[in-house]
Amino acid sequence: MRMRPTLSWTSDGSALPGTTDPGPVAAALRAGGVLVLSGAGMSTESGIPDYRGEDGSLKRHTPMTYQEFTGDAAARRRYWARSHLGWRTFGRARPNTGHRAVAALERRGLLTGVVTQNVDGLHQAAGSTGVVELHGGLDRVRCLSCGTLTDRHALARRLEEANPGFDPGSAALNPDGDADLTDVQAAPFRVVDCTRCGGLLKPDVVFFGESVPPERVARCRALVDAADTLLVLGSSLTVMSGLRFVRQAAEAGTPVLIVNRDPTRGDRYAGTRIALPLGAALEEVCARLGVPVTGPEGPAGTVQGSY
Repeated sequence: MRMRPTLSWTSDGSALPGTTDPGPVAAALRAGGVLVLSGAGMSTESGIPDYRGEDGSLKRHTPMTYQEFTGDAAARRRYWARSHLGWRTFGRARPNTGHRAVAALERRGLLTGVVTQNVDGLHQAAGSTGVVELHGGLDRVRCLSCGTLTDRHALARRLEEANPGFDPGSAALNPDGDADLTDVQAAPFRVVDCTRCGGLLKPDVVFFGESVPPERVARCRALVDAADTLLVLGSSLTVMSGLRFVRQAAEAGTPVLIVNRDPTRGDRYAGTRIALPLGAALEEVCARLGVPVTGPEGPAGTVQGSY
């Protein structure tokens, strides 16, 4: 069954008043057994915008749905034109302080895992290993006919060859890795198909209106069951695919903590919402715990090598 996409929600007044004291998060992490659930706000400090913040992309466009992608060739061409252009920027994004802090906390043994709603791979690039990509990863492409998985960089090369000189100018990047283009700008773009069977190619991500694979949901539910605390980082929890785990934790009596500057759909289930930028909040938490914020890129604020 495929879900109708939920793009927004209206607070009913149950939002927690935000605090600027990250002490409850530090205390929970000190005790260990913390499961992280991260959202788009985790990556805004890496230059990837979120959907619903002050400058969120939903103010500019509606994300592609599974039904549009599979049922409309023109919509599919528009998506791939936008996605190909966006990948040039998206694929060069680097982990920020928040990603490195999460990886450092995992290395210290304070986390039981990371469930991320993001498709950017930045948790893994920062060094996290126990990551479940709830909505998949944009660095992979799947054939809808034969199921073959290919690397996104390989597809980018094929699309470059099929569209020499394609450069419609600057465009704003969206959280799902595509860029804002008009239909006129996207019209000349040529889409390529699966090299094995000629089937339709789709990023290995869950589109709006598409269900998360049940085995992935089951894995996440098991992680929530095993956690002593659920820590939500940078998610409005508008989409049910993430909110259900917050509800599950609350129903089981597992404490829920949220770090998000704006109110969330899950506030009613949480004990505390820390209204601070993620990078600053997690850096402060790590300092209190004596956990150095380092990773494959070196100390916070430096980048070595490429992603």
